Amino acid sequence: MIRFLARRLIFCIVLTVLAASASLLLTRLAPGDLTVNLGPFATARDVAAARARFALDRPVALQWGDWLAHAVRFDFGESFLYNRPVAPLVIRAAGNTALLALAALILATALGLGLGIITGSRRGGVLAGAIRAGSMAAVSLPPLLMSLALLFIAARTGWLSLSGLTLPAIALALPIAASFERLQAAALQDQIGEPFVVAAAARGVAPRDVILRHAWPASLRSLTAIYGLAIGTLLSGSFVVEFVTAWPGLGRLMYDALRARDIYLVAGCAAVGAGLLSIGMLIGDLLLVFVDPRVRES
Repeated sequence: MIRFLARRLIFCIVLTVLAASASLLLTRLAPGDLTVNLGPFATARDVAAARARFALDRPVALQWGDWLAHAVRFDFGESFLYNRPVAPLVIRAAGNTALLALAALILATALGLGLGIITGSRRGGVLAGAIRAGSMAAVSLPPLLMSLALLFIAARTGWLSLSGLTLPAIALALPIAASFERLQAAALQDQIGEPFVVAAAARGVAPRDVILRHAWPASLRSLTAIYGLAIGTLLSGSFVVEFVTAWPGLGRLMYDALRARDIYLVAGCAAVGAGLLSIGMLIGDLLLVFVDPRVRES
């Protein structure tokens, strides 16, 4: 178990470093730099001072090495756009992104598992058919289209607030919930045919208890195996949803940083975003270890 955690932690660190480094290098190597935002009245001295302040006058390799040496101490440099240290900006935005992802994950899990139990325990019927059709529609819509559709519904009906957490959380949760429903239904149907479930039914156990006490716990292994990927999908999809719904998270901050060519803010957002993604994948792995004894033994 300790070796497993150590390997996963090393993977998380490597992923974070690679994502942040790639973001910094690509932003630096892209045509133009942050001095284009100084305005038409900036003098050559102003441009030279800005380039020196943000190390744009140094070779790329030296700038990257210096930034990485400071980043390991959680010093991501100064933001050109906000004229403030990057670390407090990305930490505050990361908190908002994590809150949005957590709300969406709770909603997706509750909906996906609940609806998956219904469709997985029934071979047919109007209700199961309607749920399957809704899941197919939801899973086919990317977060961008889901956000736009919910914004349109909210604006026309007033059922949802155009500001706040509710709308972006629902936009993120529905496609994930649909995936959970399909996976839960398929896994539950597989377990219903297993000998231990059939034996429980033969002993006269109530059908509801056969599903909830015997078949459903065993079916959770399949869902837990992709839980880390689902968390990663939530975090990556939240960038688009945050922009569309004006939620003040990492996605919105990254967009503003890219527009301003704010090289250190871009790298800081990428580092914290990759860190959140790594934590989500680690949580998924730990859940799989907890649910599946075979993984613990291996």
